[in-house]
Amino acid sequence: MSVFKDKTLLITGGTGSFGNAVLNRFLRTDIGEIRIFSRDEKKQDDMRHDFQARMPEVANKIKFYIGDVRNKSTLKYAMKGVDYVFHAAALKQVPSCEFFPMEAVKTNVIGTDNTLDAAIDAGVKCVICLSTDKAAYPINAMGITKAIEEKIAVAKSRLSGDTKICCTRYGNVMCSRGSVIPLWIDQIRKGNPITLTEPKMTRFIMSLEEAVDLVLFAFENGKNGDILVQKAPACTIQTQAEAVCELFGGKKEEIKVIGIRHGEKMYETLLTKEEAAKAIDMGNFYAVPADNRDLNYDKYFKEGDVKRALIDEFNSNNTRILNLEETKEKIASLTYIQNELNGIPNLV
Repeated sequence: MSVFKDKTLLITGGTGSFGNAVLNRFLRTDIGEIRIFSRDEKKQDDMRHDFQARMPEVANKIKFYIGDVRNKSTLKYAMKGVDYVFHAAALKQVPSCEFFPMEAVKTNVIGTDNTLDAAIDAGVKCVICLSTDKAAYPINAMGITKAIEEKIAVAKSRLSGDTKICCTRYGNVMCSRGSVIPLWIDQIRKGNPITLTEPKMTRFIMSLEEAVDLVLFAFENGKNGDILVQKAPACTIQTQAEAVCELFGGKKEEIKVIGIRHGEKMYETLLTKEEAAKAIDMGNFYAVPADNRDLNYDKYFKEGDVKRALIDEFNSNNTRILNLEETKEKIASLTYIQNELNGIPNLV
């Protein structure tokens, strides 16, 4: 028996890579129902047919809800009878958010506010909000809106009653929809040189399965208002590109550097220096507890914390940097890559 036995889970943005990974993980367990909430009926139909074909004995556990996190009334309807929520709906393409920042605000900020209000009103037991390393020291519109999402989640957690609210912050999820590895595979198969932005740029890397593991860890171990991160490794973009070339027969000597895109950083941060000073080490994860002081600051006055100045941030330059063989091994282990190498179509 699991904590999910006979329970109802709702996933916002559920037709994306994360939603598909959760379905693959949970459909054959004792969970009662998984609701996929999103605004794209075509992706929902594709998902419906895929799981009916692959898991016909349990596909009836999936229920599809057309709606938009920007529209609170559609969330209220979908949230009735829900026990747990994984909030994955987001605009997450950095250049797109740079050109259309208000669209990012509507989904990532207002959509999160709507989701949390609907969950609290419906008596949901736990909500996990998916965030990103770009929310730490944000320099682009996507990161700024995700940082505000985290602030909303922490603020709501102070008054959420019996609804636990946590955030998970993680780096690049390899082979997720819109990520770079599927693009590189396509370029190689078309006989074109693969393109990368900046060879020395570093990025945290994790698999979809690890992204689900982080959310489940937050669900099981997080306290109300926590932000949880995984101690993920990283690699340079050059190393990642060379690994994909070796796996799929690309020509490493023809890799084309196109320059940093709008709003990109040279490296990403999972914990700021200020967060690292109060983070709780939980083995393979860190938890950043919520600051639950009220607005009466006078009673909290104290001298500066010397410890804070001595602890560095946790970023993709000071984590464990994978070499080419380690990166290649990690990429090759992904189900998406195995399917691509064996000619099996990938829905995600």
